[in-house]
Amino acid sequence: MEHPGFYQRVGPFRLDEVAKATGAELAAGVDAARLLHDVRPLSEAGPDDLTFIDNRKYLGQLGSTRAAACLVQPGFLDRVPTDTAALSTRTPYHGFARALLLFYPTSVHPLVAPEGAGSIDGGRISRSAQIEDGARIEPGAVIGAEARIGRGTIIAAGAVIGYRCTIGRDCFIGPTTTVTHALIGDRVTLHAGVRIGQDGFGFAMGPNGHLKVPQIGRVIIQDDVEIGANTCVDRGALKDTIIGEGTKIDNLVQIAHNVVIGRHCVIVGQVAIAGSSVLGDFVVMGGQSGVAGHLTIGAGTQIAGASHVKDNLLPRSKVVGTPAKPLREWMKEQLTVRRLARGATTESGAPNDDANAPTE
Repeated sequence: MEHPGFYQRVGPFRLDEVAKATGAELAAGVDAARLLHDVRPLSEAGPDDLTFIDNRKYLGQLGSTRAAACLVQPGFLDRVPTDTAALSTRTPYHGFARALLLFYPTSVHPLVAPEGAGSIDGGRISRSAQIEDGARIEPGAVIGAEARIGRGTIIAAGAVIGYRCTIGRDCFIGPTTTVTHALIGDRVTLHAGVRIGQDGFGFAMGPNGHLKVPQIGRVIIQDDVEIGANTCVDRGALKDTIIGEGTKIDNLVQIAHNVVIGRHCVIVGQVAIAGSSVLGDFVVMGGQSGVAGHLTIGAGTQIAGASHVKDNLLPRSKVVGTPAKPLREWMKEQLTVRRLARGATTESGAPNDDANAPTE
């Protein structure tokens, strides 16, 4: 059965209503009465949807979008397909945020459950929650309306499972962990204090302040994933944040909105992965390393500890440093610097502690 979703959408709205709400200008000759039903990403929008583009990197997707309408900067108007109505604005991201507020008016501060979705019995378990036989709910845990908990799963003391969240079978949800806007598979372990499904860090920034962008995506955690204490996994903005099966994540890791992590990856402590980046299968990230936003990291890549990636990486890359570069290149640079340093020390007349060191 398809999941009913976490958000209440209103509408549809006429194209001219959307233009007014977003502060955009309709192109000449556009059917202002055309109805828009939802807001979707460029690659997924259909003939009833509004989309937007605010990053030159996605111009290829703009040319092939099937969206009914698109919020777009004036400089990209000639790239909009003929079947897509252009909504011209100098700030498409601001317009996108206002469009989300129009279609999803409760999304900025979403309720744990809409009014009437099911009361909490005894202060901790909703009467509408579905808990299979053999699941264990420890004292102080809270199970929200229409949540589902599978057989053999343990919800530890003080954990909170939000509205309509699904937890599979034989999972362990640690003490004080919170799960909202998430679908979790079987045999998943979330250690103490993990935060799943909170807002992604989305703000349309400007000289008059920063407009909060509603986050209406979900978190999908597949089977056999383990996530360490106090790690945070933000829900998606429009798409889902996804953690692939078998992936192991250490303590104190930050995974931003729309990130997709492949199968059997290893993410070590204090790593940060910025929004909309995609990691292939079997990627390894050393402690305190990071990946910038909107990047693709090929399968089997190894990122050394304290390294920071700013460009796409091919499969099976090995990188180190800030900014991260191929391991062999980094090693050559380090060797060159050491040799230069030894030479400078010798010319200055100072003792050369490496004089008797073996030749590299």
